[in-house]
Amino acid sequence: MSGLARFIQGLPKAELHLHIEGSLEPELMFELARRNRIALPFGSVEEVRKAYAFSNLQDFLDIYYQGADVLRTEEDFKDLALAYFRRVAADGCRHVELFFDPQTHTDRGIPFAVVADGLLAGMAEAERSLGISSKLILCFLRHLDEDAAFATLKAAEPYLDRLVGVGLDSSEVGHPPSKFERVFRAAGERGLKRVAHAGEEGPPEYVWEALQALNVDRIDHGNRALEDPRLVERLAAEGMTLTVCPLSNLKLCVVDDLKAHPIKRMLDLGLSATVNSDDPAYFGGYLGDNWQAVAERVGLTREDLVTLARNSFSGSFLTDAEKARRIAEVDAYAASAG
Repeated sequence: MSGLARFIQGLPKAELHLHIEGSLEPELMFELARRNRIALPFGSVEEVRKAYAFSNLQDFLDIYYQGADVLRTEEDFKDLALAYFRRVAADGCRHVELFFDPQTHTDRGIPFAVVADGLLAGMAEAERSLGISSKLILCFLRHLDEDAAFATLKAAEPYLDRLVGVGLDSSEVGHPPSKFERVFRAAGERGLKRVAHAGEEGPPEYVWEALQALNVDRIDHGNRALEDPRLVERLAAEGMTLTVCPLSNLKLCVVDDLKAHPIKRMLDLGLSATVNSDDPAYFGGYLGDNWQAVAERVGLTREDLVTLARNSFSGSFLTDAEKARRIAEVDAYAASAG
C-alpha cells in the first residue's frame, strides 16, 4: 500500500451520499433470493456483474429496482445495512447518513415498518459493534408523483423521531425539484432536514430549484452547478455542502475520465465538496475506493484530502458538538501523519 493510500485509509471521514439499496452486492442478492425463494433473471454472480454496464442513469435504475426485489423481511434489510457498514469500516468511515427508498419496497407490498425497522436495527448494531454512527434519510422517488411522496411521508410519521431528513432521487431529467415543493415544505414543518439530487444529469436550473423551491440543506451531486458562475458564487457564500460521487459519475458517463472530474475545481472555487460512493455495489467502489481513485487520478494534495474530510463532518447532520469533535479527530490525524 502506498503512503497516500495509507493516509487516506486512516483519515477519519463521513459518508453523506449512500443509497443502502445500492450496496446490495450480487453475492448477498443471491443469498437473499434463496432465503426468500425468489427466482432471479441471472444465472450467476458473474452474470449479474456483467449486467452492471451502464451508459446513463436510467440503465442503472432499471437493474437497481430489479435487484431490490430480493429484500423482503426485516432481517434482509438489517443484513443489507450490516454488510455495508462492515465494508465501510475498513475505509476509516466514522459516520454515515444513508438514503433509503421506501417507495421501491412499499410499491411491491413490503410495509414501511419492515424496511425502517430492519435498517434501524442494522444501524444500531453497527454503532455497537463497529463504532460507526449513522442517520437515516427517507428519499422520495422523483419519477413518481407528489401525491405518492405525500403518502410516503404519511407512512413515515411513526418514525419521524428516527429520521433525520428527506431526500429526492431516481430519474432526474424531466423531474425538476419544483415538482416536490409542497411535500418538502411539509417535511420541513415536521422538523426534517432536506436534501435533493440535482445537477448530476439535470441542468444548473435544477440546482437553483433545489435551493429556492425545496430550501435544501445539502445538494447531492451538484456537478453541473459549475456551469453557472452565479450559482457557484451562491453555493460558496452559503457554505452549501455538495455530496459528490466520483466513481458513480464515471460509471454513469457524467464524466468521461476521472482525470477530468471537477472535484478539485470545486475545492478551488471554495465549494464545500465531499467524496461519497452513491451505489457502491453497482459502481465498482465503496467510500475508500472513491477517495483513492479521485486522489490519484485528479491529483489531490494531502491538504485537499484533509479539507474533504473536514467537509464530510461539517456538512453532516451531527450536532455542532459532534461535528467539532470529529473535525478535531481529522486535524489530529493529519498532524500526526505528517
